[in-house]
Amino acid sequence: MHTTTSRRALLTATLAAAAAGACSAPTNSSPAPAAPARRTTAGSGTPSATPSRAASEPGRDQERDRRRIDELIGRMTLDQKIGQLFVMRVYGHSATHPDPADVAANRKDIGVDNAAELIAKYHVGGVMYIRWAHNIRDPHQVAALSGGIQKAALAASVPVPVLLSTDQEYGTVARVGAPATLFPAAMALGAGGSAADARTAARTAGAELAALGIRQDYAPIADVNVNPANPVIGVRSFGADPKAVARLVAAQVEGYQSAGVAATAKHFPGHGDTSVDSHVGLPRITHSRKEWERLDAPPFRAAIEAGIDSIMTAHLLFPALDPADDPATLSRPILTGVLREELGYDGVVVTDSLGMEGVRKKYGDDRVPVLALKAGVDQLLNPPSLSRAFEGVRKAVRAGELDEDRIDRSLRRILELKARRGLFDDPHTSDRAVNRTVGTREHRATADRIAERTTTLITNRGGLLPLSPSRHHDLLVVGVDAAAPSGTGGPPTAVLARALSGLGFAAKALPTGTADSPGPSPERIEAAVAAARGRDAVIVATYDIASGSAQRTLVARLVATGVPVVHLALRDPYDIARLGGRGTEPAASLATYCWTDVELRAAARVIAGRVTPRGRLPVAVRRADDPSRVLYPIGHGLGY
Repeated sequence: MHTTTSRRALLTATLAAAAAGACSAPTNSSPAPAAPARRTTAGSGTPSATPSRAASEPGRDQERDRRRIDELIGRMTLDQKIGQLFVMRVYGHSATHPDPADVAANRKDIGVDNAAELIAKYHVGGVMYIRWAHNIRDPHQVAALSGGIQKAALAASVPVPVLLSTDQEYGTVARVGAPATLFPAAMALGAGGSAADARTAARTAGAELAALGIRQDYAPIADVNVNPANPVIGVRSFGADPKAVARLVAAQVEGYQSAGVAATAKHFPGHGDTSVDSHVGLPRITHSRKEWERLDAPPFRAAIEAGIDSIMTAHLLFPALDPADDPATLSRPILTGVLREELGYDGVVVTDSLGMEGVRKKYGDDRVPVLALKAGVDQLLNPPSLSRAFEGVRKAVRAGELDEDRIDRSLRRILELKARRGLFDDPHTSDRAVNRTVGTREHRATADRIAERTTTLITNRGGLLPLSPSRHHDLLVVGVDAAAPSGTGGPPTAVLARALSGLGFAAKALPTGTADSPGPSPERIEAAVAAARGRDAVIVATYDIASGSAQRTLVARLVATGVPVVHLALRDPYDIARLGGRGTEPAASLATYCWTDVELRAAARVIAGRVTPRGRLPVAVRRADDPSRVLYPIGHGLGY
């Protein structure tokens, strides 16, 4: 890794030709204030001021950035400009020496051996880190990969730092796992209800990502999860109340960007009321324009007011906003008409992955990026075939379908984002930054404290909770062992048993299956029931109970033993609605909204009474047999 001095010297030398005189140190004079961006309130036609992203970075010399960007754009070829619009995956833990299997995957997928060759051939402006692409092993390796990618980018004829990104939402979607700090899921933060906690989590997470060289995070989720059956959002959303979601989205935007990481609100114009997963199909949102204004728009408005750097599109149909049979990612009325002209957003628009079926159903992989650019997109994320996508855009420019000025407008927004996040000053990180920042004791303690304020106690018949080591010493922990979403160790039953044992109980773990299995087998149910007899209490963990699930049978059989049963919903908080019925409902039920270690340890402390439950449901739990009736409303939550 370069030292700080040598890194800055390298960057200065490589950028000197592109920004003659523009890289000098800023003077002591204050930069000229930026003119506020203008927005038009949707439906009113009345312009109102909203803070510009540049104005939110008072330490930056905006005139210097503008000159530098002008110089870079002036030196770029058309291919280099087009390349900057793409954000691409690449296999391997190293920018230059990935494992042989990853070299083979890159050759098959992209036609290059490694990340350095990807940059040299396609001039990509961004690289997205993905665990399945073997980009993430440990913090020092990620930092070294980031350094190798930036070195390759700065060696180009026109040196432009790469914007490195990832999906680090936390909860069910977290690409960087332990020993980095892991924070509660969005819906858990929604249950906590604290904008300060949401801001702190994002600021701390952003500092760790920046130490790894990652300067764009595809978070926070701005979708309002009004549909409990949503197959793709769920606990990734802060909740079902648009105002509450908007408040937490704005807090997280402020947190991430104060740490030097571009936040990305997703998925515009709103993915919270779908019954189809856009990874495998094309959802349709049936909200009216007024319903969109009331339900879907508030979090995106809040993100824009907070000065968000980027907004991600959704691959879904929204007839009330655009009657054409095209997904929002390819819709000019939605992206330019609504997002840019009505909401006044002038930042970077990034597509959701172009490899998802929701955007590939109607057009070829060479046409999708062209149509996305015509709609108003700036960054083209993860096309299934980079060569076809790149050539499609190049042909569209040469044929006059896209003019070069249109490419330049997106290019400028991307370069402005890179400048705002300090990549032109120093895009590198260091081992020292990793050691001082990633997974520190202070950060992990912060995550634990935040998680303690999110666990929600839904029911507590007879005051069973909190359990006491003196009265309920011998515990059995049973249920689903969902795979840890970010390599946190797990499995859930073992984590819970270990945490409860550390709090003075004698807890034994007995897993009854995985989240991918149809449910516990009759043999495992019998084994759990036999192990429960004679215990002082049983903790049973469930995961998204469906109608007819054997998980219901497991809970009912455990309740029938007469041993006190505490139910823990590991993901969606709706499971308690499937466990009703005379004599079959557990005495107590809690929701954690995620099964990562930080949430499970917090739940154990709540169960043991070390902390009082403070979480409140951010979504309504409705009856399973009659969804029109609410069992537990938004805001419900018990205490001790």
